[in-house]
Amino acid sequence: MTRTVDSKRLRPSAIADAVATVVGRGGVVIFPTDTVYGIGCDPVRAESVERIYALKSRPRSKPLALHFASVVEMLEYAPENALAAALAEAFLPGPLTVIVKRPSYVGAFVTAGLPSVGLRVPKHALCQAILERSGPLAATSANVSGEPAFVGKGFARDLPAADLRVDDGPTPLGVESTVVDVSENETRVVREGAISVGMLERVVGRVVRPDGGAGEAGR
Repeated sequence: MTRTVDSKRLRPSAIADAVATVVGRGGVVIFPTDTVYGIGCDPVRAESVERIYALKSRPRSKPLALHFASVVEMLEYAPENALAAALAEAFLPGPLTVIVKRPSYVGAFVTAGLPSVGLRVPKHALCQAILERSGPLAATSANVSGEPAFVGKGFARDLPAADLRVDDGPTPLGVESTVVDVSENETRVVREGAISVGMLERVVGRVVRPDGGAGEAGR
């Protein structure tokens, strides 16, 4: 049975402790971020990652991303990547997922076998408290695959049957993060979300758009 905790009734520290306990036991949790709700687990437990795929009916070809409490912690997973560092300085914490080469200590089961991994630092106080207590989480959006992302407007709608759900009401942005791939020494937009291509261009210059074209700075 899924347990739900309400942020209006518990202190952030108590919620973070509850999440950390579930994650430490190999459980799966639904938690708020600045963009949409996420469903996550301990990234070193292959069986927990597999549960997320099963609960969401998520294609095994689609990777999960790692969520961190701080930019400093995130950049430890992207050493010597100047583009990742520049984007992190400009936009993180915030609604951006940065794809970098997968470090050897990140399991391929997290990234669907891909040689890269997405990194996130949400700008959300409760989410950061959770991640500080639980450590990094391997996560994706908390919805059944193919359905709209869940933004917290009532927990009555169907959600995957996680071990714990954290109800923090509507998410601040209500739109998914922008995803950029900097694993090959260029900035390629995989998905445009809360951060626009124009905003990215002002920081890193040339940006390759999702349709394969270059942004204004690259023309």
